[in-house]
Amino acid sequence: MRRFIRVRSGVDPRPSRLRFSLGTIVAVSALMGACSTVHAQGIFLTGAGPINQSMGGAAVAAPLDSAGALLWNPATISGLSRSEMAVALGVIIPTTSLSSDAFGLSGTTDGHSGVQPVPTMTFVLKNPNSAWTFGVGVYGIGGFSSNFPSSALGPGANPILTPQPPNGIGVGRVYSHADIYQVAPTVSYALTEKLSFGFSPTIDLANVQADPLFLAPPNVVGGVPTYGPGTGSSFAWGGGFQLGAYYIINPAWRLGASYKSIQWFEPLHFQSNDTLGNPVFNRIRFNLPSITSIGAAFTGFERLVWAVDVRYFDYENASGFNGSGYTPSGAVAGLGWRSVIGVSNGVQYSMTDRLDLRAGYTYVDNPIPSSQEQFNVGTSLIMKNFLSIGASYRLRQNVLANVAYTHGFQSSLTGPYLTPTGPIPNTSITNTTSVDWIQAGFTVQF
Repeated sequence: MRRFIRVRSGVDPRPSRLRFSLGTIVAVSALMGACSTVHAQGIFLTGAGPINQSMGGAAVAAPLDSAGALLWNPATISGLSRSEMAVALGVIIPTTSLSSDAFGLSGTTDGHSGVQPVPTMTFVLKNPNSAWTFGVGVYGIGGFSSNFPSSALGPGANPILTPQPPNGIGVGRVYSHADIYQVAPTVSYALTEKLSFGFSPTIDLANVQADPLFLAPPNVVGGVPTYGPGTGSSFAWGGGFQLGAYYIINPAWRLGASYKSIQWFEPLHFQSNDTLGNPVFNRIRFNLPSITSIGAAFTGFERLVWAVDVRYFDYENASGFNGSGYTPSGAVAGLGWRSVIGVSNGVQYSMTDRLDLRAGYTYVDNPIPSSQEQFNVGTSLIMKNFLSIGASYRLRQNVLANVAYTHGFQSSLTGPYLTPTGPIPNTSITNTTSVDWIQAGFTVQF
């Protein structure tokens, strides 16, 4: 088996003596032009593992570590310089508040979402004498969490959190929680010294809880319809696939592209109840949207790596996200999300042979229209700007300690009270949220 030369492996920060080709300039100009219509990632996290997180999630053409490569472009595991195993644990700390103004009442309530853990475990096996590279990733890829207490009807009440009619004018307490994990066995083949292709079947596991469960028909007791709880759920299995390509134009420039299919899930099952405690069983179908990514990386300056990714999230063709409004049964047809674009930028600078510093920035809008705010009070996925920093320190020649911190700056979304006949004039519901994400772990190379 022929040996592949070093230029094919890794993102090499050494300066290049090559001048930019016309094709390179056109490709990068087109990529940056796409950045002018930036939107959001929605339910998905911006990255996996502290190295990829601190790069703002940019990895489609910049294989700095196994976690980012396995998550965003399976072909780039061929670009890693050596085999590696990585483990990390992150915690996400959301800060949320919910305000509403309706029928002469106005109030604001702070959420108590708590901390969400995000694990990451990856392994890549690379043989320098083979065109094949193998890997597997296990990581959290998305989720949300909200927890707002109910509000008693009366002066100073937060109307959206008052009891459901006839005892109030709201939905009662709002609790939601979702954890989505993915397992990605991956293979990549280096067709030439510059071009690699990758494939990964994806296996997903998701747990979703929501109270009240307005995506199910209301329960009618004594002629009064109310939405029951959706907290009696279990994990649901899902799956899909991912394809990717990675191309080294010259020692300074790299391009990448990947497509992650819809993640098809079995129906979510909820053991609910009506107001009398009688059992009610609900089934709701949700799929994660497909993700199309393109990226570029530049290593033409000594010790510096710059990367940018552009992604398209097709929520409008994903079950559960794409519907909107009420069905004849009184259930809400879906969350009403729109398909969006997300952009990630990241820079790594090697201060010394042992210390790498990183910074990343992701500009986002949210996929939730203001007209659908009432049905999304439990998701709070509306941040627009994310800033990340991080570092890796080489404890030994083959062992790295990695840390990262991300702050999602505060954003708000306001929409009206909605009924099956339309919005109610002079009413409003406002969700305000920010988030902090801390992650640490180790990488062992061999």
